[in-house]
Amino acid sequence: MMRYKSSGAVKGVTMENKHTMSDLYQMQSMSLNDKIRMTKYRIKEWVNTYGEDGVYVSFSGGKDSTVLLDIARKIYPNIKALFVDVPTQYPELKQFAETFDNVDIVKPKVSFAEVCEKYGFPMFSKEISSCIADSRKYVKILNERTNERTNERTNERTNELPYAYRMADLLGIERRADKENKAFTDLKMGNIPSEILKAPVRVKQLFGVKCDEFGSMYDRSKYLFMLNAPFDVSDLCCKKLKKSPAWKYHKDTGRVPITAQMATESKLRASQWVKNGCNGFNLKIPTSNPMSFWTEQDVLLYIKENNLPICSVYGEVVTDYEAMGQCENQMSFADYGVFDNDRPLLKTTGCQRTGCVLCGFGCHLEKESRFLKLKETHPKFYNLLYHLKNNGVTYAEAIDWVNEHGNMNIKY
Repeated sequence: MMRYKSSGAVKGVTMENKHTMSDLYQMQSMSLNDKIRMTKYRIKEWVNTYGEDGVYVSFSGGKDSTVLLDIARKIYPNIKALFVDVPTQYPELKQFAETFDNVDIVKPKVSFAEVCEKYGFPMFSKEISSCIADSRKYVKILNERTNERTNERTNERTNELPYAYRMADLLGIERRADKENKAFTDLKMGNIPSEILKAPVRVKQLFGVKCDEFGSMYDRSKYLFMLNAPFDVSDLCCKKLKKSPAWKYHKDTGRVPITAQMATESKLRASQWVKNGCNGFNLKIPTSNPMSFWTEQDVLLYIKENNLPICSVYGEVVTDYEAMGQCENQMSFADYGVFDNDRPLLKTTGCQRTGCVLCGFGCHLEKESRFLKLKETHPKFYNLLYHLKNNGVTYAEAIDWVNEHGNMNIKY
């Protein structure tokens, strides 16, 4: 793999950067035992850089971070962990986290209801909801541009519009204020381009316009109907409810995180790995993702092979043989590569995912509705679908609207 010497925040640290997707596929195909060794190496590299008192394991109580904490504490038994107590998470997650020693617990300053009301519902995925939200803002700006030029918000002395820098970001215009950058100069005077090909990247994605070499991967045209939705969608739930408390913890303690983030979880996370590798020493908040090249099956296999206790909401980890009531061969699967055809698939008998119970990310792709399961297991949370609102529209009504206008079948 390609390596280069960083000129970033940590002097003398060798950093992985500018990988290819082929590098990622190659690492994902390694056996679990090899992945464990690589993950331990990345954790040691991180701790050697910042010290054991300068790091923490981001521990959500979910199965991924449980595996990460287990691996990290086999090397550093007293390494600190951080749990963010989000009220709309399964309560079993906090109960499980409290069974571990040396875990700090912090809470967000805002509620899920406040985030939904102010920013919108979390639907589809982070990338898609962000694309839709920015595109709706862009269309609103275009529709109101005449009023923007005549209202009292214009700077009387220069006739420049406020928020020009934010508009520049939204429209994909460089923020360079000089005579040669006519686009930005015009923008400050309220001259906003309306042609779709001059729209910001996320608007291009929504209309299916290829923006770069990855354009076809990010075609959002099937969500074009969301421009007319009577409610907003947003990707800010995680930021407001989870990341902000963690960032404050970092600011207060100086500790930098080790997370169980995996590239398989989204295209965005895969691209982040291609750019930064596992240990992001040069990020604004340095972050280690030593399990980036793991897969869901790796996590389940580690739990099964190590008899690792996990949160009760997951149930048990079973193989296809167990699900069919057959006897499993008494052999280890840890030497199999993740893509080996002979390796049996694993699953949990309970929840397949945890986190915020009312998160709508991925719900339009599910065969078994998370909301219907929630109705059975946690009815109080389920009933919030009829009370959470944005623009006067309830979460349940928003799902109905998406199903009708987007030809989807989100069940609740």
